[in-house]
Amino acid sequence: MTEKNPNSFLNFVAALFLMGFLVFVLIELQSILLPLFIALIISLVFMPLYRFLNSKKIPSALSIVIIILIIILVSNVASIFIFTSMNSFSSEFPKYEQKVIYIFDNITKTLNISESEIQTFSNNFNIKSMLADGKLTATITNIFSGVTSLMGNYILILFYIIFILSEANSIKLRISRAFSEEKKITVTKTLNDIFKGVKDYISGKTLLSLSQAIVIGLILWICGVDFYFIWAFLFFITDFIPNVGSLIASVMVAIVMYLQFDNFMTPTIILVVLIVIQNLKGNIIEPKIFGAKLDLSPLLLLFSLIFWGYVWGIMGMILSVPIMSMIKITFMNIPATKPIAILMSNNADNIK
Repeated sequence: MTEKNPNSFLNFVAALFLMGFLVFVLIELQSILLPLFIALIISLVFMPLYRFLNSKKIPSALSIVIIILIIILVSNVASIFIFTSMNSFSSEFPKYEQKVIYIFDNITKTLNISESEIQTFSNNFNIKSMLADGKLTATITNIFSGVTSLMGNYILILFYIIFILSEANSIKLRISRAFSEEKKITVTKTLNDIFKGVKDYISGKTLLSLSQAIVIGLILWICGVDFYFIWAFLFFITDFIPNVGSLIASVMVAIVMYLQFDNFMTPTIILVVLIVIQNLKGNIIEPKIFGAKLDLSPLLLLFSLIFWGYVWGIMGMILSVPIMSMIKITFMNIPATKPIAILMSNNADNIK
């Protein structure tokens, strides 16, 4: 027993160094790896369309061109709406900053807070200066930077997609020639499971998030809430961030509503309706659609959210679920790592 201890310690140290090295590589090569992961996931989503076009005797090159044109059209239309709304947001939001300053002054007068106490508080948490300098507007605007920064990698992502799709037709032939019959079955099953798992998650999640965003946008528009399109888009994007995404969007829209409306009841009712919609989707509709397909531990999702957020920022948070799903599926199909996949699962009874 004692003879194994040195080896066990060395293995543990080696594993720590390996993990640290991987984190270092992920951070340092973010500009290359993040667009690659995004392109891979987009390619998996469009793979059924690519195969459908191929089945209709459309050449692979033309099929790829059609898919790229669809991606460019959708992304450009979305970008126009986003940037137009953000310009409106940036120009109109300072009036809310002034209102916050006005409210802050009224609170200090009502509570009879002395100038010295205000000064002490301001030194520790300089709200008034932050608002007066326009920093609150900049902070809220920067929340979208994780998404809009993708425009800088736009061409690179498109190139990745072209190469991934162009390789799709030949991958099966290369697998059959590279591996023995037994390993070929395992590799093919792993790739098929990853493809189906990511495709089902992305397509289902996108449809649900888009439906929720449209409903929320309509409600906010009917109720006369400012920047309703931005909030709808924010709910759509943050819904891909597990656990905290919808909370972030709800808090932000609540702040603006309470500043916009002169009464307390109207924004409260709207906020309650939004929370009900999110809970219906998250606790009833979403589990029925995904069922046990995702089956990732909530604690694992929380840690993966923190980890990928640290490594790749906002986009890392959005990609955390697909990445962990791909890792779990891969581990499930390798006997040596199957115990890790079981630990990653939320319900071990679903694992065969």
